[in-house]
Amino acid sequence: MAAGKLAENIMHFARVLRAAGLPIGPDRVADALRALQAAGIARRDDFYWTLAAVFLSKREQQEVFDQAFHIFWRDPKLLERVLALLLPQGYALTEQAGDRQAGTPQPNQGQAGDEEGQAEFDTGGFAFSHAEVLQHADFETMSGAELAQAKRMIARLRLPIPEVKTRRYHPDARGTRLDLPATLRASLRGGAQIIALKRRSRVRRHPPLVVLCDISGSMNRYSRMFLHFLHAITSDRDRVHTLVFGTRLTNITRHLRNRDVDVAMNRVTAAIQDWAVGTRIGASLEEFNRKWSRRLLGQNAVVLLISDGLDRDVGEGLGAEMERLHKSCRKLVWLNPLLRYEGFQPRPSGVRAMLPHVDAFLPVHNIQSLVDLARELEQGKWQRAPAGIAA
Repeated sequence: MAAGKLAENIMHFARVLRAAGLPIGPDRVADALRALQAAGIARRDDFYWTLAAVFLSKREQQEVFDQAFHIFWRDPKLLERVLALLLPQGYALTEQAGDRQAGTPQPNQGQAGDEEGQAEFDTGGFAFSHAEVLQHADFETMSGAELAQAKRMIARLRLPIPEVKTRRYHPDARGTRLDLPATLRASLRGGAQIIALKRRSRVRRHPPLVVLCDISGSMNRYSRMFLHFLHAITSDRDRVHTLVFGTRLTNITRHLRNRDVDVAMNRVTAAIQDWAVGTRIGASLEEFNRKWSRRLLGQNAVVLLISDGLDRDVGEGLGAEMERLHKSCRKLVWLNPLLRYEGFQPRPSGVRAMLPHVDAFLPVHNIQSLVDLARELEQGKWQRAPAGIAA
């Protein structure tokens, strides 16, 4: 019974840390419980450092963890106030202090008149909305409820791409090109006494958007969330083509055109036969360049390539296919979730083969990264690689 309460308390503590910005998912909660079983909970110091060893991945997170730990395991009433600030309504704790079992590390309940029990908590670093926290949370660390809320937020996002000039013309009184046939027709209707010059200008429209999404095991959580984003884009604009690849290439464009997102995702799942398996990026791009490039990449198409660059074929033939893809489209944007790490370096051979042939190299690991992507495309800013990353 005590072990059950310990697991529940650790789970709530992990939620507090995640709300404070630490990338903590269900896997780390399970690791923390196993570590506490091995190290024991007899001493508070052992308990503190065991959780710190599991939950902390950077030295900068130590201060946040220390403050959250001492607040969480201190006062039940203060704990409820903190969770009310940090977490959505469904996460608030309702258990009473008397429900906690003996043998489980508990907050120190302050006595009446005890100054230590009346310690104040400075919410300056923690008091922000849950929506803002969720917007910066990594998809990999989200719980099921958070993923559901993130999908609802993603459904409202759009991807504005600037319009480009086409070869076609349309009548335009302020156009820079003289329309001689229209001018002659107008002069005949007026008896040729007064000739009004007619003008025209180029038609502008959004270029096609082609998405190549990696659905391998290492990209599973990110690709599923990005497909929800692609469904919102497909419902909002025309000429959006989506193909996914693991060990083979699959076109899912017509499935994403269904207005109901649940129906669309079910059809996508049924159509894909190589979900969460290995990755053959080079072979998949070769098939795209051979079968789909000519029909999809016309009219200045923009290509979004979503992949971590980890190729099962160790980059064999990948450089040549990336070069061909880059020359066939207007812009090639590579979205890589590994860029969420500050010290990312292109060490895998697949990443090194792909990087020289992209116009932009951007992260895609949370909702904020999708917002930043839309802003980059709308403003027309293209960054070949973040500072410190060389091909």
